[in-house]
Amino acid sequence: MSNKAPLPQNIVVHQQSKVLELVYGADIYKLPFEFLRVWSPSAEVRGHSVGQETLQTGKRDVLINNIEQVGHYAIKPVFSDGHDSGIYSWEYLYEMCQNYEAMWQDYLGRLEKEGVDRDAPMTKDAGHSCGH
Repeated sequence: MSNKAPLPQNIVVHQQSKVLELVYGADIYKLPFEFLRVWSPSAEVRGHSVGQETLQTGKRDVLINNIEQVGHYAIKPVFSDGHDSGIYSWEYLYEMCQNYEAMWQDYLGRLEKEGVDRDAPMTKDAGHSCGH
């Protein structure tokens, strides 16, 4: 059996501070909505293979309008920018909690490498067509 991530005992959406709070026993993690949005596990963000990722920008003020449970293994946040195709498994969420600092620094590093401002609006041609 694989190392299964623990299930959060509680998930709280904090609209004012724009964080998703995940409670695992005595451990409480707060993941900013922007972080969740730019690290979405969706094909729109990740691409269909390595090298097809679309760097997300302009997400500092994104909100989570709703969270849908997906079976017994994941949640699907509905973001205020219309993005709703990211399915966050319990394993991925726990990984995000454990590796928040490194993942955030990686994101900031990619922005710098690309010479893109974090608050720049996404351009229409920044993504790629999935043939839909």
